Amino acid sequence: MSGVSKSEVSRLCEELDERVGAFLERPIEGDWPYLWIDATYVKTREAGRIVRVAVIVAVAVNTDGQRQVPGMKVGPSEAEPFWTEFLRSLMRQGLRGVKLVISDSHAGIKAAVAKVLKATWQRCRVHFMRNALAHAPKTQRRMVSAAIATVFAQETAKEAHAQWRVVADQLRGKFERIGSLMDAAEQEVLSYMDFPKAHWLQIHSTNPLERLNAEIKRRTNVVGIFPNDRAIKRLVGAMLLEQSDEWTLQRRYMQLEGLQTLSDTAPARLPAVQR
Repeated sequence: MSGVSKSEVSRLCEELDERVGAFLERPIEGDWPYLWIDATYVKTREAGRIVRVAVIVAVAVNTDGQRQVPGMKVGPSEAEPFWTEFLRSLMRQGLRGVKLVISDSHAGIKAAVAKVLKATWQRCRVHFMRNALAHAPKTQRRMVSAAIATVFAQETAKEAHAQWRVVADQLRGKFERIGSLMDAAEQEVLSYMDFPKAHWLQIHSTNPLERLNAEIKRRTNVVGIFPNDRAIKRLVGAMLLEQSDEWTLQRRYMQLEGLQTLSDTAPARLPAVQR
């Protein structure tokens, strides 16, 4: 790359910015019952200082069972106004039919989802388990984990809720904070069980999005410190465009069984961006 001029680099960056912009601003068509949202942090320069900014990414599945990235945004924090504006921007692009939003337990996300989408919120089951185990001694964590896991092994939502309360009562004797945590989190951790059972494996946690975030971290760590937010959007957006193209060529991410019952309109796929 030593022979590439600054003007050539600028031209290539402008072309990439145009492609990434077209991808992130494309119209969203059809119904998207499931939406995963999460954030990861990267470093950038701002007014002569090095600061951490949030890169929030959304992944959705439509009524064809296909997975896509409807959008991403770079901002100063994960506060409620940031999440609210992000979700509203997706709505302006045409996002609709969202029935369940899966994320970690973040007050800003919960408030934004209730305000903008009015969808059911699912607290990531994996994150909840980590939070619960943090209140148990290391020697007791395997036992606590096994006890809570019996809830998720139930065949129906009714049975799971009943088992949840049994386990909470069993644990609160030794681990009062875990019992209180379970009392408060029952509905939000078991929300996914009110949806088709064929989808439970994918919708109970943010794992599908966390794998994507791990790849974002791997690529952004190579850069270290970005010169500005535009450079972050360029790199992460290009990676998301590449990932969406790969998903388009793969088989359905989710079984069709039950998806049509969640649809408000006829299914349609998000159009691909022409390269």
